Amino acid sequence: MKLAVVLSHPVQYYSPWFRWIAARTALRLRVFYLWDAGCRPRHDPGFGHTLVWDTDLLSGYEHEFVPNLSAHPSTNTFSGLRNPDLPARLTAFQPDAVLLFGYNYRTHLALIARRAAGLLRAPLLFRGDSHLLGGASLRSPAAAAIKRLALRALYSRFAAFLAVGSANRDYFRHYGVPGKKIFDAPHCVNQEHFTASPARLASAAALRARLGIAPGDRVILFAGKFTAKKRPDLLLAAFLQTAPAAGAHLILAGDGPLADTLRQHANDDPRVHFLPFANQSEMPAIYLAGDVFALPSQGRHETWGLAVNESMHLARPALVSDVVGCQRDLVIPGQTGWVFPADHPDALAATLRDIFALPASELTRIGAAAQSRAARCSYAAATDGLLAALASISNSNLKP
Repeated sequence: MKLAVVLSHPVQYYSPWFRWIAARTALRLRVFYLWDAGCRPRHDPGFGHTLVWDTDLLSGYEHEFVPNLSAHPSTNTFSGLRNPDLPARLTAFQPDAVLLFGYNYRTHLALIARRAAGLLRAPLLFRGDSHLLGGASLRSPAAAAIKRLALRALYSRFAAFLAVGSANRDYFRHYGVPGKKIFDAPHCVNQEHFTASPARLASAAALRARLGIAPGDRVILFAGKFTAKKRPDLLLAAFLQTAPAAGAHLILAGDGPLADTLRQHANDDPRVHFLPFANQSEMPAIYLAGDVFALPSQGRHETWGLAVNESMHLARPALVSDVVGCQRDLVIPGQTGWVFPADHPDALAATLRDIFALPASELTRIGAAAQSRAARCSYAAATDGLLAALASISNSNLKP
């Protein structure tokens, strides 16, 4: 069976999965990239500087780049991807099915329209990670009704859906997708990359020593973009409110619009440590330098939080808000981590107090449970869901 995957650009989380599929299944997969961002340096507004990933994004699987004719190439705007040559490229490949990641670009909607008009033979599969957690209630009733009608119509054009988690499955059901069309294909990362090798453990220990963190001290780690939705400011405020004078530390690793504000608020507190943006090769040691990984995001746009997967693979439990998309699947309160109500500083502060008071043996136990939980979100599990979805449309004569 031949599967065409339509994806905006090479992504460090997906390329290893495509490589895994190509090496371990009989599926012939070809990825059609709509832009070459990720393969060359580009400015990331979230981190506030130019970056290029230091991991292999293109080897080990079939792929091609479809020319992007947008006047302003971007993955942040509807017209940022315009690829009129995509239909011809797909026709040449003659796939049995086409998997779309998202729909919110000109190219994607044009392809869906071609399928609706009968100009595309292959049925469409959809993979997205939206959810209804946080912020959905702020939408006006009229706007919510319009969106519901529009998405029901749009989703009716797809033969099957790959749900990345429980909240995403609920989202699809809310917008009218029948349960029989939804297949679990969990969000996952390259587990082989996130292992606690002796070299990485040594690097983590050296980093802690350089920061003045004693071996027995408790470290909360935030790693990511310093943006309003991620709420590192909320975490910093709660830490300063609750952390003991000695033996507790907060590491803020990353960069972004809130960097200066965070530094001013930290006010050179010796318990708070800032690290610059780190690339993929550096992240395992940074996760290992922490004891608990924190993602206190607010709003409905923290669709999953793959950094939680990464840290859990390294036996680091997670502290997340209840609007982080992965929390129902990965973070079991008191067992694999902690969950607090989003944008509630007092609740976050109380949770931090509990973490600081936790015996080291208990933290180790929770970390081990987190590692086991994260192992469920694997390339094998995601591929099983994909193959089940493909089998379902094959059994229904490839009709949506």
